[in-house]
Amino acid sequence: MNELKVEFTDKQVTAWGGMKLMKDMLDSIGIKEMMKDLDLPQRGSNRSYSAVQIIECFWVSIWIGAGRFSHSAYLRYDKVLQEIFGWKQAPSQSTYSRFFQKFSWKRNNEIFVPIQKWFIDNLQLDNLTIDFDSSVITRYGEQEGSKVGFNQSKPGRPSHHPLMAFISETRMVANAWLRPGNTGSLSNCKSFIDETFEILKDKKVGLIRADSGFYGHDFLKYLETERQTNYIIAVKMYATIKQELRKERTWWELKDGMEICEFEYQSPDWKKSRRMIAVRKNIDILPKATGKLLLFDEPVGKYRYSLFVTNLNLPAEQIWLSYKDRADAENRIKELKYDFGLDSFCMDKFWATEAAFRTIMIAYNMMSLFRQVVLKSKSQATLSTLRFKCFALGSWISKHAGKTTLNISAIGEKRIWLNGLFDIVKQKERSFYFPNA
Repeated sequence: MNELKVEFTDKQVTAWGGMKLMKDMLDSIGIKEMMKDLDLPQRGSNRSYSAVQIIECFWVSIWIGAGRFSHSAYLRYDKVLQEIFGWKQAPSQSTYSRFFQKFSWKRNNEIFVPIQKWFIDNLQLDNLTIDFDSSVITRYGEQEGSKVGFNQSKPGRPSHHPLMAFISETRMVANAWLRPGNTGSLSNCKSFIDETFEILKDKKVGLIRADSGFYGHDFLKYLETERQTNYIIAVKMYATIKQELRKERTWWELKDGMEICEFEYQSPDWKKSRRMIAVRKNIDILPKATGKLLLFDEPVGKYRYSLFVTNLNLPAEQIWLSYKDRADAENRIKELKYDFGLDSFCMDKFWATEAAFRTIMIAYNMMSLFRQVVLKSKSQATLSTLRFKCFALGSWISKHAGKTTLNISAIGEKRIWLNGLFDIVKQKERSFYFPNA
């Protein structure tokens, strides 16, 4: 077998020719023009980068796999990507850090709330389901807001404790705050929901769902009186709740090994009773069932229980099925961490870290827009899959007779498919219709 000869070329090539799809989509929806009207940090000189370009470069670096600021330096060496997006040059690692250091609490609100509202206003659907969730981001330094709190995976380690609101129908982020690690799930929750409703004020919120971290009388009362919104909230298994589940009740079979019941419950500090929906699973039949053990009179470990409080008048089974869909919010958080570097871009200043955190959320929404509106895919491929499928395309630039051409390596059906995608993203449509919502 002849040895394969190695030679080098000066031709500028890129492994990411498919990013032209995202460039065309950004141009068609007009988000960069919208951001020019915001109070973004201004450049110090004519030689420095514009704020919009820094943000766009940050987005692109995340989309192609950057997990920290040092990875973003790749764009400085990819001349084809620079030409695709019309950049003379790409920022360095220190440029991103200096840029985000200019953000404050006030600037974060004045920038990210309008961007999110602009995005939501363009969604062509109403009657939204909003899922509230929190997460833990472990930190390994002494950054501002990095505090020791509840951290199941790394007990005793400092962390941040972000709060997020997801739109179930579009798999997008409606709002997100970064918080210190010792903050409880319900801390500042009312202010966060107020801001989220301000972002969603032109849309109707039909249902709010949240896990047991948000279970509390003040929160439930706030949803019922001030927001007058339907909700399904998972219930914390306090001792009094377990005693209530211990009572003799009629359980209706959902399927083999799974039963459901409902009852009215009034906690000692409540002025009225509320509707409870309980589901129990026999782990002899369903050994992988989730839920909490009661460990009372029943055989130890026989059932796992889940309990929800709601103000809906729907059948109990339908309420349980509606809440089950909330698990998709957990998938969104996992994807944000694994594919978008949500837990990686951390700086010494808290508001700088939050600015990067919220910028990542916008990058996530635009990728969600791409896979639903452009790809029109029923299956929600992760970003790592999309990189392989759409964006990792060997490409080079050619120039002839004053015309610049991006040459993408694709053959057969892949070429036809890509041509169809380019036709879609070039449409000047700023209202986003979701066929799968």
